[in-house]
Amino acid sequence: MSGPEIRAAGRGTVASALPTDTTDDVRTRGAAVSTRIAVLPVGSYEQHGSYLPLATDTLVACAIAREIAAVHPVHLLPPVTIACSHEHAGWPGTVSISAVTLHAVVRDIADSLRRSGVEALVVVNAHGGNYVLGNAVQEASARGEHLALFPAPEDWEEARVAAGVETSLLTDMHAGEIETSILLHAHPEVVRPGYESADFTADDRRHLLTSGMSAYTDSGVIGRPSLGSAEKGERLLASLVDSFGAYSALLSSRVSGE
Repeated sequence: MSGPEIRAAGRGTVASALPTDTTDDVRTRGAAVSTRIAVLPVGSYEQHGSYLPLATDTLVACAIAREIAAVHPVHLLPPVTIACSHEHAGWPGTVSISAVTLHAVVRDIADSLRRSGVEALVVVNAHGGNYVLGNAVQEASARGEHLALFPAPEDWEEARVAAGVETSLLTDMHAGEIETSILLHAHPEVVRPGYESADFTADDRRHLLTSGMSAYTDSGVIGRPSLGSAEKGERLLASLVDSFGAYSALLSSRVSGE
């Protein structure tokens, strides 16, 4: 199979990241739970080196959300695919929206869900540059709304240990062991050759927001993708699904006023 044919096949497989619920499915699921919780994957569209697609963060967020929905009775939403990737602007293909726009999109989605009877929203974020999502959840919670941001750094650290990921979260910043592992498991058809020899570390990134990624890496990679494996990806996702249980319980208790 040629390169274009492989990519065409990959596009078909990646499409499975979108939820396929009907309105009847959502109604039936909602009737069976005391608190209706929606899960919104948020990714990005930015460079991930030469071997991972621009949509990597979106695919990772969708993989996490999809695994959550397989275990927990949540309303799985389609992803927000373009977010705040301004630090990657030096590479072709990267597209960003403003923090103000992303904040507004999340708030509008949460408002729409509440009007339809879905009381709580968990934002599943897979891009570190989406800082504004924390503010959106913080502000909504202060207004008495029921939002959460997942995974927290502690959830990622627990998953890293459980999966046997060797790279620290500091070193594994972009297109490294974790992202490569998750895509090798969830969407191996989109991982291209080259990750085996693309390792690059830059742990001191204190001027990242001012100088952008290009000040720290020529390849766009910061991490050790050579250590990635499908087995680690599977274990990472399993750990995150376990961690989600505490978020579901907390939101349910807040909605019920316990």
